[in-house]
Amino acid sequence: MNADEMSNGLDVVAEILLRCFLFSLALLIVWFMSYVVGGDWIYSIHSKWFDLSKHEFALMNYYGMALVKLCAIVFFLLPYGSIKLMLRKKNFSP
Repeated sequence: MNADEMSNGLDVVAEILLRCFLFSLALLIVWFMSYVVGGDWIYSIHSKWFDLSKHEFALMNYYGMALVKLCAIVFFLLPYGSIKLMLRKKNFSP
């Protein structure tokens, strides 16, 4: 594999990582909006299955959103940035 093929492959991986990050942001937006709009309805369904207080339900959603956001940054955005910085450095070197 020569340098151009490697560069093209890394570009493809970087674009896939960026799309995964954007999809995870879309998931967070849908989750947040469903919690804001239908939180009471969702709570009423889950409180029948599990013994949850309203506070515990809110905490689970808050921590879940934080975990998804953290994983999206760590597993998608940081590798994307690292690949782009490496490719930019490679393109500027003689």
